[in-house]
Amino acid sequence: MGVTYVKEVISPEQLREEYALSDAMKAKKRKRDQEIADVFTGNSDKFLVIIGPCSADNEDSVCDYISRLAAVQEKVSDKIIIVPRIYTNKPRTTGEGYKGIVHQPDPEKKPDLLEGLIAMRKMHLRAINESELFAADEMLYPENWPYVQDILSYVAIGARSVENQQHRLTVSGIDIPCGMKNPTSGTLSIMLNSCIAAQGKHTFMYRGWEVKTEGNPLTHCILRGAVNKHDQSLPNYHYEDLRLLHDMYEKLNLKNPACVIDANHANSNKCFYEQPRIVKEVLHSRTLSADMKKLIKGVMVESYIEEGSQKIGEHVYGKSITDPCLGWKDSETLIYEIADRL
Repeated sequence: MGVTYVKEVISPEQLREEYALSDAMKAKKRKRDQEIADVFTGNSDKFLVIIGPCSADNEDSVCDYISRLAAVQEKVSDKIIIVPRIYTNKPRTTGEGYKGIVHQPDPEKKPDLLEGLIAMRKMHLRAINESELFAADEMLYPENWPYVQDILSYVAIGARSVENQQHRLTVSGIDIPCGMKNPTSGTLSIMLNSCIAAQGKHTFMYRGWEVKTEGNPLTHCILRGAVNKHDQSLPNYHYEDLRLLHDMYEKLNLKNPACVIDANHANSNKCFYEQPRIVKEVLHSRTLSADMKKLIKGVMVESYIEEGSQKIGEHVYGKSITDPCLGWKDSETLIYEIADRL
């Protein structure tokens, strides 16, 4: 086999023990998790804003950014729940390029998974301690979930992973909200089938064990746009798309029908500056019918301190080294505008 075993990495149990969440923060997380869950169950009419860098590449700038979010959160807490993005694994379409801090704690050095897991955990804990906000991440690798299971408040399954059986089954054992993105083809039924699977009970093999899960009733949809056979981006955040999703939901026996709109990716044709316009259209759609207001629970925005993106090695503080992001000033303005429109 063409696999070289380099070194054994730290176990999830050991990492969680060595870099533990304090009892005080565990209590705050339980409260925050309940607040977010209440949005999806309909017990709260607050709106989710899941916002942050495309990839969390640098501890100092990521924590600086999230502390800024915390200050904004205090001002809009009556209407909005902010969930910062700390995305530590970066999917790569061709397998090439920076794969996130778990792979490369230093983007300019060779991969080091052991140091990457430690760097990931330390960054999350620092962000929590400095901001008292609990983050979202993409579950790119289901077997990595135990390393962060006690510190995340939201999980997303990406467009390239949503059809994967192991992702679906793993989500069925997660107890926080998990968003299933539509696949890159845009087929809504695939996304909904993923929700059906993740809300069900399963028995399967996971990390060397036979496990049983009870299902995750907080599994829901994320619309992120699609790409057709000519590689053209096709948005799916318009009212007609949302109405179609609502009608498809109506035919299924799913718990807590809900949708979050990803304002970037194929919805914006990766034009980061279009995100505020897209968010405003989504908010307008919520005003057009009670169905839409009930269905649309939040938005996702890619944002960092400096707008745009840079190449690895350029060392611009707080600027994305992967997809371009909205800058801080425009991001802050957008959050306040969302609150004004709710």
